[in-house]
Amino acid sequence: MNKIVLTYFDIDGGRGESIRLALNIGGMDFEDDRFPFSKFPALLEKLPLRQVPVLMLNDRQITQSNAILRYIGKQADLYPVDDLRALLCDEILEAIEDVTDKLVATFGLSGDEFKAARQELVAGPLTLYLQWLEAKLTQEGGDYFVENRLSIADLKVFVWTRALSSGVMDHIPTDLVQNLAPKLHRHQQFIAALEPISQYYAQRG
Repeated sequence: MNKIVLTYFDIDGGRGESIRLALNIGGMDFEDDRFPFSKFPALLEKLPLRQVPVLMLNDRQITQSNAILRYIGKQADLYPVDDLRALLCDEILEAIEDVTDKLVATFGLSGDEFKAARQELVAGPLTLYLQWLEAKLTQEGGDYFVENRLSIADLKVFVWTRALSSGVMDHIPTDLVQNLAPKLHRHQQFIAALEPISQYYAQRG
């Protein structure tokens, strides 16, 4: 049996959260190595690319969140076997990474500059990506993004839209998803209500 340790910030979101969900859904035994933001500078030298999440798989240290998520997704039967369906799944994963990078780029700003940057995000990239994702979801039937079943694409989108709606991101309206992409908002609620997801967050408190 593989020894699995996932290292990421002590938050219920971000790039590590969909991996945690996939590990739990797959019933895989792993160490959830969480740390506060204040400890991140001290960890940098131990991280191969100075970033998290990092997965320790036995004695191998693996980086890159989508690569980790895809691997765990395969182990947990949350990733398509068919090449075309896998491509559609990957398209969703990479789109979320694109827009996440745009959001992360505003984290170091403050004051009016920060507010203006977030407002530009809302009016531009966030609107574009939310509506694109809703169109993709509608094309697949409205419940799931790929194969009419739960996949890591759903987990990736769920974590992202949940964060946008959480109120923890300054200058991003909590009703943004609901107003711009109501079907995506319904997807967020649908995934949250699935038993393994709801149980996971109930345990998290």
